[in-house]
Amino acid sequence: MACVLLFTRLLPFSHRLTRSSVCVFSLFLSYLCYCALFPADSIMQKPADPTAGCQRVLADGAGRLIRKSLSCAPPPDVRPSTDQRAASPAHIGRNDTPSPPVSNLKFGNKKLPNAIIVGVKKGGTRAVLEFIRIHPDVRAAGTETHFFDRNYDRGLEWYRGLMPRTLESQITMEKTPSYFVTKETPHRISAMSQDTKLIVVVRDPVTRAISDYTQTLSKTPDLPSFQDLAFKNQSLGIVDSSWNAIRIGLYVLHLENWLRYFPLTQIHFVSGERLITDPAGELARVQDFLGLKRIVTDKHFYFNRTKGFPCLKKPESSGSPRCLGKSKGRTHVQIDRDAIEQLRDFYRPYNVKFYGMVGHNFKWE
Repeated sequence: MACVLLFTRLLPFSHRLTRSSVCVFSLFLSYLCYCALFPADSIMQKPADPTAGCQRVLADGAGRLIRKSLSCAPPPDVRPSTDQRAASPAHIGRNDTPSPPVSNLKFGNKKLPNAIIVGVKKGGTRAVLEFIRIHPDVRAAGTETHFFDRNYDRGLEWYRGLMPRTLESQITMEKTPSYFVTKETPHRISAMSQDTKLIVVVRDPVTRAISDYTQTLSKTPDLPSFQDLAFKNQSLGIVDSSWNAIRIGLYVLHLENWLRYFPLTQIHFVSGERLITDPAGELARVQDFLGLKRIVTDKHFYFNRTKGFPCLKKPESSGSPRCLGKSKGRTHVQIDRDAIEQLRDFYRPYNVKFYGMVGHNFKWE
């Protein structure tokens, strides 16, 4: 309106102006009118930035974080988007690296064993370990650790490092047959844990001694004869109980040492003979002793007539059955019948006392 009034006042003088001047003057007046109707700040102003003046995190060329302006909090109604949250300082400072796939994680922890097969040599300890470890709740060290008889000075953490990783619900096991006849072992295991469950695989001590000698002879061909090692005087029937193959079979003497540190209820005895004729039955009792569900059953075994020993039937993931090593089922050295009867006479009183102590007759006579 102001522009119109101004134009009407100047109109009488317009005859004095040239045509070009009139055009310029008209444009000038139009500009003034336009500015009056539409102020510049209303045209150029941008929407208000609710975080203007707040602390911002930028990255310089070296990848370092730099900060600009003062810090403040955004208004309550302003919420960053998903992309903004991902780039916020709180997320930059935290390790948000994605977790590896579940299949690549190492499950469980290395624990000291809950159960140990402590003996006896040539009794069937390897068979018991191989048979029980197919149970999904059992994990076992693959080799004999000999911690409590040869490596005790290395410490429990060294021992723990030899164990497999197990879940909380799984049992950790190991087997070292020489433990049963090593005097210091019961006290050392008890010092580790008085709750450790102990498994002893026993076998007719005469048969066990012959098997022990047969194995040693395969490694030392120039070994003296069995009779020379087993007797101080065979004609008089005097047995050399200091020979290790004979000494191991004195089960009752070794057990007395163990009972000084563990109750009999924490020791389970496996029959080496029944382990051959009825492996499923023996493994059922072992699973009961360990507090496991009976998963290892007769469907897992078959008898290998060539070896004269039970083998595990092939798993679904394998193309062949799994038998124990070639040393299992090895043909024994032939021993004079009189020598065998003399040894049976020698062991008989020890066996009878052993039967009474464990409450089971193994019928070795």
